[in-house]
Amino acid sequence: MSIDRSVGTTAAPLPRIWSIFPSPDAARALGMAMLGLTLTLIIWQLIIVLFKVPTYLVPAPTDVAGAVSRDLPLLLEAAVPTITEAFFGFLLGNTVALLVAVSFVYNKVVEEMFYPVAILIKTIPIVAIAPVLKIILGNGIEPKIVIAALICFFPTLVNSVRGFRAVNPQLLELMRVLSASKTEVFLRVRVYSALPYIFSALKISVTMCVLGAIVGEWIGANKGIGYLLLQSMFDFNAPRLFATILTASVIAITGFAIVSMLEKWIIRWDPGVAM
Repeated sequence: MSIDRSVGTTAAPLPRIWSIFPSPDAARALGMAMLGLTLTLIIWQLIIVLFKVPTYLVPAPTDVAGAVSRDLPLLLEAAVPTITEAFFGFLLGNTVALLVAVSFVYNKVVEEMFYPVAILIKTIPIVAIAPVLKIILGNGIEPKIVIAALICFFPTLVNSVRGFRAVNPQLLELMRVLSASKTEVFLRVRVYSALPYIFSALKISVTMCVLGAIVGEWIGANKGIGYLLLQSMFDFNAPRLFATILTASVIAITGFAIVSMLEKWIIRWDPGVAM
Protein backbone atom coordinates (compact mmCIF):
# COMPACT_ATOMS: atom_id res chain seq x y z
CA MET A 1 0.00 0.00 0.00
CA SER A 2 1.52 3.22 -1.11
CA ILE A 3 1.20 6.37 0.91
CA ASP A 4 0.48 9.65 -0.78
CA ARG A 5 3.18 11.85 0.73
CA SER A 6 1.80 14.94 -0.94
CA VAL A 7 -1.03 15.05 1.59
CA GLY A 8 -0.31 17.49 4.42
CA THR A 9 2.75 18.97 2.81
CA THR A 10 3.04 22.68 2.28
CA ALA A 11 4.45 24.10 -0.89
CA ALA A 12 7.35 26.44 -0.52
CA PRO A 13 6.20 30.06 -0.69
CA LEU A 14 6.97 31.88 -3.87
CA PRO A 15 9.48 34.72 -3.53
CA ARG A 16 7.75 37.99 -2.81
CA ILE A 17 9.23 40.10 -5.54
CA TRP A 18 6.82 42.92 -4.75
CA SER A 19 8.26 43.22 -1.21
CA ILE A 20 10.87 45.64 -2.55
CA PHE A 21 8.07 48.15 -3.10
CA PRO A 22 6.61 50.22 -0.25
CA SER A 23 3.66 48.85 1.65
CA PRO A 24 0.29 50.58 1.16
CA ASP A 25 0.65 52.38 4.51
CA ALA A 26 4.16 53.56 3.67
CA ALA A 27 3.08 54.68 0.20
CA ARG A 28 0.16 56.60 1.69
CA ALA A 29 2.41 58.27 4.26
CA LEU A 30 4.86 59.25 1.52
CA GLY A 31 2.03 60.57 -0.65
CA MET A 32 0.59 62.67 2.17
CA ALA A 33 4.03 64.08 2.94
CA MET A 34 4.56 65.04 -0.70
CA LEU A 35 1.09 66.60 -0.79
CA GLY A 36 1.83 68.65 2.31
CA LEU A 37 5.15 69.82 0.88
CA THR A 38 3.52 70.77 -2.43
CA LEU A 39 0.79 72.77 -0.69
CA THR A 40 3.40 74.54 1.45
CA LEU A 41 5.36 75.57 -1.64
CA ILE A 42 2.21 76.78 -3.39
CA ILE A 43 1.19 78.89 -0.37
CA TRP A 44 4.73 80.25 -0.11
CA GLN A 45 4.72 81.21 -3.80
CA LEU A 46 1.31 82.88 -3.52
CA ILE A 47 2.34 84.95 -0.49
CA ILE A 48 5.46 86.20 -2.28
CA VAL A 49 3.47 87.13 -5.40
CA LEU A 50 0.43 88.67 -3.69
CA PHE A 51 2.36 90.75 -1.17
CA LYS A 52 5.20 91.52 -3.61
CA VAL A 53 7.91 90.51 -1.17
CA PRO A 54 11.36 91.54 -2.48
CA THR A 55 13.59 88.68 -3.55
CA TYR A 56 16.47 89.93 -1.41
CA LEU A 57 14.28 89.44 1.69
CA VAL A 58 12.50 86.15 1.01
CA PRO A 59 12.77 84.50 -2.40
CA ALA A 60 9.92 82.58 -3.97
CA PRO A 61 10.24 78.80 -4.43
CA THR A 62 10.74 79.39 -8.16
CA ASP A 63 13.68 81.69 -7.37
CA VAL A 64 15.20 79.07 -5.09
CA ALA A 65 14.75 76.42 -7.78
CA GLY A 66 16.48 78.71 -10.26
CA ALA A 67 19.37 79.23 -7.83
CA VAL A 68 19.72 75.47 -7.35
CA SER A 69 19.82 74.93 -11.11
CA ARG A 70 22.23 77.80 -11.68
CA ASP A 71 24.58 77.13 -8.74
CA LEU A 72 24.38 73.33 -8.65
CA PRO A 73 28.14 72.79 -9.25
CA LEU A 74 28.93 75.30 -6.48
CA LEU A 75 26.48 73.62 -4.08
CA LEU A 76 27.90 70.16 -4.80
CA GLU A 77 31.43 71.43 -4.30
CA ALA A 78 30.46 72.97 -0.97
CA ALA A 79 28.65 69.81 0.12
CA VAL A 80 31.73 67.56 -0.15
CA PRO A 81 33.72 68.95 2.82
CA THR A 82 30.59 69.25 4.96
CA ILE A 83 29.64 65.63 4.27
CA THR A 84 33.20 64.53 5.08
CA GLU A 85 33.25 66.43 8.39
CA ALA A 86 29.78 65.21 9.36
CA PHE A 87 30.61 61.59 8.46
CA PHE A 88 33.80 61.39 10.51
CA GLY A 89 32.19 63.33 13.35
CA PHE A 90 29.29 60.88 13.29
CA LEU A 91 31.67 57.91 13.49
CA LEU A 92 33.83 59.45 16.22
CA GLY A 93 31.01 60.72 18.41
CA ASN A 94 28.92 57.56 18.29
CA THR A 95 31.89 55.22 18.74
CA VAL A 96 33.02 57.05 21.86
CA ALA A 97 29.43 57.22 23.13
CA LEU A 98 28.96 53.45 22.76
CA LEU A 99 32.25 52.70 24.54
CA VAL A 100 31.38 55.05 27.38
CA ALA A 101 27.87 53.54 27.61
CA VAL A 102 29.34 50.04 27.99
CA SER A 103 31.67 51.27 30.74
CA PHE A 104 28.71 52.88 32.53
CA VAL A 105 26.67 49.68 32.39
CA TYR A 106 29.44 47.47 33.77
CA ASN A 107 30.96 49.92 36.26
CA LYS A 108 28.64 51.94 38.48
CA VAL A 109 31.51 53.98 39.92
CA VAL A 110 32.56 55.15 36.46
CA GLU A 111 28.99 56.17 35.70
CA GLU A 112 28.66 58.12 38.95
CA MET A 113 31.92 59.94 38.23
CA PHE A 114 31.60 60.78 34.56
CA TYR A 115 27.87 60.90 33.75
CA PRO A 116 27.62 64.38 35.35
CA VAL A 117 30.60 65.43 33.23
CA ALA A 118 28.79 64.31 30.07
CA ILE A 119 25.72 66.30 31.14
CA LEU A 120 27.90 69.35 31.81
CA ILE A 121 29.44 69.14 28.33
CA LYS A 122 25.96 68.85 26.82
CA THR A 123 24.76 72.00 28.61
CA ILE A 124 27.55 74.13 27.10
CA PRO A 125 26.33 75.73 23.83
CA ILE A 126 28.16 74.29 20.86
CA VAL A 127 28.81 77.79 19.49
CA ALA A 128 30.72 78.51 22.70
CA ILE A 129 32.88 75.40 22.40
CA ALA A 130 33.68 75.92 18.71
CA PRO A 131 36.10 78.88 19.14
CA VAL A 132 38.00 76.98 21.85
CA LEU A 133 38.38 73.95 19.59
CA LYS A 134 39.55 76.19 16.78
CA ILE A 135 42.30 77.60 19.00
CA ILE A 136 43.36 74.13 20.16
CA LEU A 137 43.05 72.18 16.90
CA GLY A 138 43.67 74.89 14.32
CA ASN A 139 41.66 75.91 11.29
CA GLY A 140 41.63 72.58 9.46
CA ILE A 141 39.09 69.80 9.33
CA GLU A 142 39.81 68.56 12.87
CA PRO A 143 37.74 71.08 14.88
CA LYS A 144 34.75 70.57 12.56
CA ILE A 145 34.91 66.81 13.11
CA VAL A 146 35.17 67.22 16.88
CA ILE A 147 32.23 69.65 16.96
CA ALA A 148 30.11 67.22 14.93
CA ALA A 149 31.19 64.40 17.27
CA LEU A 150 30.29 66.38 20.38
CA ILE A 151 26.81 67.14 19.10
CA CYS A 152 26.28 63.41 18.35
CA PHE A 153 27.72 62.12 21.61
CA PHE A 154 25.06 62.74 24.24
CA PRO A 155 21.93 61.34 22.50
CA THR A 156 23.73 58.10 21.67
CA LEU A 157 25.17 57.82 25.18
CA VAL A 158 21.81 58.21 26.93
CA ASN A 159 19.92 55.85 24.61
CA SER A 160 22.68 53.23 24.63
CA VAL A 161 22.86 53.10 28.43
CA ARG A 162 19.11 52.70 28.59
CA GLY A 163 19.14 50.03 25.89
CA PHE A 164 21.94 47.96 27.44
CA ARG A 165 19.96 47.89 30.69
CA ALA A 166 16.54 47.21 29.13
CA VAL A 167 17.08 43.45 29.25
CA ASN A 168 14.54 40.88 30.33
CA PRO A 169 15.78 39.68 33.78
CA GLN A 170 14.74 36.14 32.90
CA LEU A 171 17.20 36.14 30.00
CA LEU A 172 19.99 37.28 32.30
CA GLU A 173 19.07 34.52 34.75
CA LEU A 174 19.04 31.97 31.93
CA MET A 175 22.50 33.06 30.79
CA ARG A 176 23.74 32.80 34.38
CA VAL A 177 22.36 29.26 34.66
CA LEU A 178 24.13 28.40 31.39
CA SER A 179 27.38 29.76 32.88
CA ALA A 180 27.70 32.34 30.12
CA SER A 181 30.58 34.79 30.39
CA LYS A 182 30.09 38.56 30.56
CA THR A 183 31.17 38.82 26.94
CA GLU A 184 28.58 36.25 25.84
CA VAL A 185 25.86 37.98 27.85
CA PHE A 186 26.80 41.29 26.30
CA LEU A 187 26.91 40.05 22.70
CA ARG A 188 23.95 37.67 22.83
CA VAL A 189 21.57 39.58 25.12
CA ARG A 190 22.47 43.21 25.85
CA VAL A 191 23.42 44.16 22.29
CA TYR A 192 20.14 42.81 20.91
CA SER A 193 18.24 44.66 23.61
CA ALA A 194 20.07 47.92 22.91
CA LEU A 195 19.95 47.94 19.10
CA PRO A 196 16.49 49.61 18.80
CA TYR A 197 17.59 52.29 21.27
CA ILE A 198 20.91 52.79 19.53
CA PHE A 199 19.33 53.20 16.11
CA SER A 200 16.84 55.70 17.53
CA ALA A 201 19.81 57.75 18.74
CA LEU A 202 21.68 57.33 15.46
CA LYS A 203 18.72 58.72 13.52
CA ILE A 204 18.89 61.81 15.71
CA SER A 205 22.65 62.23 15.63
CA VAL A 206 22.99 61.70 11.87
CA THR A 207 21.03 64.89 11.30
CA MET A 208 22.65 66.79 14.15
CA CYS A 209 26.19 66.02 12.96
CA VAL A 210 25.47 68.01 9.79
CA LEU A 211 24.54 70.96 12.00
CA GLY A 212 27.76 70.49 13.96
CA ALA A 213 29.85 70.52 10.80
CA ILE A 214 28.14 73.71 9.60
CA VAL A 215 28.68 75.43 12.96
CA GLY A 216 32.35 74.48 12.77
CA GLU A 217 32.58 76.02 9.32
CA TRP A 218 31.00 79.23 10.61
CA ILE A 219 33.84 79.66 13.08
CA GLY A 220 36.51 79.41 10.43
CA ALA A 221 36.57 77.84 6.97
CA ASN A 222 37.05 78.75 3.34
CA LYS A 223 34.82 76.00 1.94
CA GLY A 224 31.76 73.99 2.87
CA ILE A 225 28.04 74.55 3.36
CA GLY A 226 28.59 76.76 6.40
CA TYR A 227 31.05 78.96 4.52
CA LEU A 228 28.67 79.27 1.55
CA LEU A 229 25.81 80.21 3.89
CA LEU A 230 27.82 83.08 5.35
CA GLN A 231 29.03 84.19 1.94
CA SER A 232 25.49 84.21 0.53
CA MET A 233 24.22 86.14 3.55
CA PHE A 234 26.90 88.83 3.29
CA ASP A 235 26.25 89.11 -0.47
CA PHE A 236 22.47 89.49 0.16
CA ASN A 237 21.97 86.62 -2.26
CA ALA A 238 18.79 85.23 -0.75
CA PRO A 239 18.04 82.64 -3.49
CA ARG A 240 21.50 81.10 -3.11
CA LEU A 241 21.15 81.27 0.69
CA PHE A 242 17.92 79.28 0.57
CA ALA A 243 19.41 76.90 -1.99
CA THR A 244 22.33 76.27 0.38
CA ILE A 245 19.94 75.62 3.26
CA LEU A 246 18.06 73.17 1.03
CA THR A 247 21.34 71.41 0.24
CA ALA A 248 22.08 71.01 3.95
CA SER A 249 18.59 69.57 4.47
CA VAL A 250 19.07 67.09 1.64
CA ILE A 251 22.34 65.91 3.20
CA ALA A 252 20.68 65.40 6.59
CA ILE A 253 17.64 63.64 5.10
CA THR A 254 19.89 61.33 3.09
CA GLY A 255 21.82 60.40 6.21
CA PHE A 256 18.57 59.74 8.07
CA ALA A 257 17.35 57.51 5.23
CA ILE A 258 20.59 55.51 5.20
CA VAL A 259 20.43 54.88 8.95
CA SER A 260 16.76 53.91 8.68
CA MET A 261 17.54 51.38 5.95
CA LEU A 262 20.37 49.92 8.04
CA GLU A 263 17.97 49.65 10.97
CA LYS A 264 15.43 47.68 8.91
CA TRP A 265 18.19 45.45 7.54
CA ILE A 266 19.75 44.67 10.94
CA ILE A 267 16.72 44.62 13.25
CA ARG A 268 14.56 41.86 11.81
CA TRP A 269 12.58 41.21 15.00
CA ASP A 270 9.78 43.19 16.62
CA PRO A 271 11.44 45.76 18.94
CA GLY A 272 8.23 45.91 20.96
CA VAL A 273 8.69 42.34 22.12
CA ALA A 274 10.64 42.14 25.38
CA MET A 275 14.04 40.62 25.03
